[in-house]
This record gives sequence, structure tokens and C-alpha cells, in this order.
Amino acid sequence: MIQETVSREVVVGIREGLHARPADQLAREARKWQSRIEFVGSGQRADGKSILELLTLAAEAGTRLVVEATGPDAREAVEAIGGLFARNFADPAGSTEHT
Repeated sequence: MIQETVSREVVVGIREGLHARPADQLAREARKWQSRIEFVGSGQRADGKSILELLTLAAEAGTRLVVEATGPDAREAVEAIGGLFARNFADPAGSTEHT
């Protein structure tokens, strides 16, 4: 089984930063994938499948993080998670999140 590692830089675009709601969305998305998913920022590493670990990053608006995925579906996982950041965690179906 191939254990590919893929990484991508993302920027927290929500003016409130990476608070509980987007951390929950990230963890739920990360748990959909088999790959190990981690976020790296300010010398810290957090398990992307853990809301509490994501919150420990204390990522404010404008913070740059690196999302790393290692596993059989790493590329797809990073793409999906990057999409959350690109949309500022808004629902892709068209509803908007209050920011």
C-alpha cells in the first residue's frame, strides 16, 4: 500500500480565526479520509481529526498553516480540506456562514 505524503499551505481567512465551528468542520472532513492528517503552524503540530488539537493552534485570521496528509487518499484529503479554507468554511451548496 502506498503511503504518499502530500502537503499544502492554507491561510485562515475567517476574521474570527480558527474557532470551534470551523475546527469542527475540519475535524469532520479529516475523519472522512483514511490518511493521517496534521496541521502545522507556529512550531506546533495538531491532529486534523481532533477538534481540541486544532483549537490549540490558536490560528488567528491571516495565519498560514500547512496541512499534511499521509496515506492512500492523501491527495484527495488535502484537496478537500484546502477547499474548506478556500471557501472560508462556507457551505458549497450556497448557504453562507455568519462571519
